[in-house]
Amino acid sequence: MTELAEELLRLEHDGWRSLCDGTGDRFYGSIMTDDGIMILAHGVGMNREDVVASLADAPSWTTYELGGERVIPLGPDSAALSYTGRGFRDGEPPFVALMSSVYRRESGRWRLALYQQTPIRHEA
Repeated sequence: MTELAEELLRLEHDGWRSLCDGTGDRFYGSIMTDDGIMILAHGVGMNREDVVASLADAPSWTTYELGGERVIPLGPDSAALSYTGRGFRDGEPPFVALMSSVYRRESGRWRLALYQQTPIRHEA
């Protein structure tokens, strides 16, 4: 695994852990770029302020899994990370989606500029 992949995966895991421990609002408020957006599985697009507000009262995930991680360098100061994410909450079916995060390096640190979820449909 490349150093770039390790850095971005560490950030992605940090984000998921924050969603598990209830600190997602602070984590994403810190890591998202000022002009960053999230496009979520239920068809909602949110800017940084909306993300922070929505995560302040969001139910925590119990645990999560990432798989099929792939990093695509986009230039010297940007890269995309894609993976399949699985989020688990007690008493609920797992949330499974293809996820993409686009990071941009600003002032020497990676910041999240774009995040998108595409749900994976499961046949019964």
